[in-house]
Amino acid sequence: MNIIKLYRADAALEPIEPTQPDLFGVAADAERFAIDVPTEVTLALGTGAPVFIGVSGGRDSQALAYRVCAHLDDIEHPGPRFLVHADLGRVEWKDSLPVCERLAQRLGIELMVVRRTAGDMMDRWLSRWSGNVARYTKLECVKLILPWSTAAQRFCTAELKSQVIAREMRRRFPVGDVVSAVGIRREESPKRARMPAWKQDERTTRKRGLGHTWNPILGWRRGDVNDYVRSRGDELHEAYRLYGSTRVSCAFCVLGSEHDLRASSNCSDNHAIYREMVALEAASTFSFQSHRWLGDVAPDLLDAGLRARLQEAKERAQLRVSAESRLPDHLLFVKGWPTVMPTPCEAALIADVRRDVAAAVGLQVNHTDRESVLQRYRDLMATAAAKAGAQASPSETPEGIPT
Repeated sequence: MNIIKLYRADAALEPIEPTQPDLFGVAADAERFAIDVPTEVTLALGTGAPVFIGVSGGRDSQALAYRVCAHLDDIEHPGPRFLVHADLGRVEWKDSLPVCERLAQRLGIELMVVRRTAGDMMDRWLSRWSGNVARYTKLECVKLILPWSTAAQRFCTAELKSQVIAREMRRRFPVGDVVSAVGIRREESPKRARMPAWKQDERTTRKRGLGHTWNPILGWRRGDVNDYVRSRGDELHEAYRLYGSTRVSCAFCVLGSEHDLRASSNCSDNHAIYREMVALEAASTFSFQSHRWLGDVAPDLLDAGLRARLQEAKERAQLRVSAESRLPDHLLFVKGWPTVMPTPCEAALIADVRRDVAAAVGLQVNHTDRESVLQRYRDLMATAAAKAGAQASPSETPEGIPT
């Protein structure tokens, strides 16, 4: 793996040259700000592959943008470069987009802002809840499913960031290699500690061009990031400076610590989305995080009516969980569900649980008696068998000859 030392092309970036002496020892501490440049990335950059630098407004992406652009200047990269920001809508800190815009202006490159066409992050949670209720009503799932993204199901990142960014990259460059620079660091989590500096990106790989995911600052520590951004004469997002948050993502993130959730609640710009999210907690009976109700983070921001609905939702959640705990493991969802036909006694139990869950959450659902449940399972299993048979058998012509 090729480790590139600190940039040498300061003169090419005069608009962002520090206006004060080298207080942080950047020139003397080049090794500290070295980046990982694997061979695959070097080869792609050598062909002039366009580089898309992901920016969220957080400090890691600020450091990433400055450092990658310096490297591209060092090697006289002939291809285009872009900053790309996935706007998550009303769950974003208000300062996130301005930070990205300032970065683009200082670096003198285009900022691409992409958004999910079907709505923002809050819309996705609301539509997911509506869809999950519909599925439960029709007995298309055995347990009621929460509206929120989780650590195991981060569709927030996949659908509202990765997919929309990849789509725009493919649209702009339908052929040729493309490089996506990402500002993750090993220090952040055990999972990220195992990340490679390069991997092929299937989302942006096309028949006539590879997609490259490049993680150049994996080895940097938080202090390195802070010092490098300051050395470039820039300042950090208000979430850090004014409210003491340790990270910037959504204003209220499913992976956020209690400290960061409280920090976000102290910003008045985030109060409206906070109340909207708590209202979904109250309506769904599912807490925002598995171990924490968002409504408990800053209850003083809620009116009396919403506080009362939230307290009732906690009680109803206990009833829901208690009811669903009576379901035996072999009837719970697995890939290919349903895989077994319930016995008449089990069907009666499923119907009883469904009635209790519906009452707890306030839903009107179908299939609440034994015979209705049994018939629904027969229909579901027959449909699954027919689909599996169609996929396993070759299509045939009218003469019966396989095609």
